[in-house]
Amino acid sequence: MSANSKPAPDAWTVANAKARLSEVIERAQSEPQMITRNGTPSVVMVSVEEWARKSERKGSLATFLMDSPLAGSELADERQGDGPRDLTL
Repeated sequence: MSANSKPAPDAWTVANAKARLSEVIERAQSEPQMITRNGTPSVVMVSVEEWARKSERKGSLATFLMDSPLAGSELADERQGDGPRDLTL
């Protein structure tokens, strides 16, 4: 959901989330809880398990490229010998 979207009908306002924080935390254990500020989606509260799953680092770009099915396939990577364009200034 983008920041300009309307909040979900079951979204929490900041004031309501503060007053009922324990309930927000309890519900966040089973599904993400959206909190709005001035009617605009502001943050989403999720369980620590969900956060760990979503933010887990899967390795470096170099590892990804080295593990690619194309690694070692001897792809041609030669560039064309085109020279610079002639420009009149």
